[in-house]
Amino acid sequence: MNAIGIIGGSGLYEMEGFAQTGERKVETPYGDPSDLLVGGEIAGRQVWFLPRHGRGHRLLPHEINHQANIWALRSLGVRWLVCVTAVGSLKEEYVPRHIVLPDQYFDRTSRREHHTFFGNGIAAHVGFGDPVSAGLRAILRQASRDEGCVVHDGGTYVNMDGPAFSTRAESEANRQLGFDVVGMTNLPEAKLAREAEIALATLCMVTDYDCWHEEEEDVSVQTVIGNLMANALSAQKIVARAVAAIPDLPDWPEHDALAPALMTPKEHWPEDTAARLRPLLEKYW
Repeated sequence: MNAIGIIGGSGLYEMEGFAQTGERKVETPYGDPSDLLVGGEIAGRQVWFLPRHGRGHRLLPHEINHQANIWALRSLGVRWLVCVTAVGSLKEEYVPRHIVLPDQYFDRTSRREHHTFFGNGIAAHVGFGDPVSAGLRAILRQASRDEGCVVHDGGTYVNMDGPAFSTRAESEANRQLGFDVVGMTNLPEAKLAREAEIALATLCMVTDYDCWHEEEEDVSVQTVIGNLMANALSAQKIVARAVAAIPDLPDWPEHDALAPALMTPKEHWPEDTAARLRPLLEKYW
């Protein structure tokens, strides 16, 4: 059951070497995930793909049910999660079609109640000082280099609400604060994955210079889609390489993140809350 999850565009599961075995509709206590989960194997490993915005890109960033997405993946045995996402560059040297592997996040979202599984009688405070799995990020770094991609290792992803792109004032403020890339979706995935004891790392595909770069056109849907399509094949190859390099057993620090985080003694767990969190709490039952 030590599966690998991939969250990204629906085209990711069309990669060479992916033997699709079927689709799964997962019902969760938090509602419906973004779409059906697509299961199969890469290099003999069980993999589950989930299109973040739904097939056909039907969901805006604030409409994505991150709790349902991560709960569904954990319920299917996912212990490693690779996220592939489009970002705007906040630095001159991070050129569109480059790859950034962030190791930090900055939260500028407004719906933080959707960033945790806990509450309703069970309290937990996971450590999030290092929010990205160093082991998985190293695997993505090597896979990106092996594919001949320009990859920047490390950096801060600032998560805005969207769905509109940044104003110039926001873009300049993010640059002055030293952030590296801007996006609308990945921070909730990282927080919830940590609570679910899933090791997460993100492949950020740079699509634009946000709107701060005077010599470049402002970000538009057309720009984003054009650069995403150019990066799609590279992303498929990187993910396939990474999956083959992920270890078999979940023994990284992220895989025991709840052990020091659970505050509420088991005898005080409300029955309905514990049942809802069963995929996360089963080993602590």
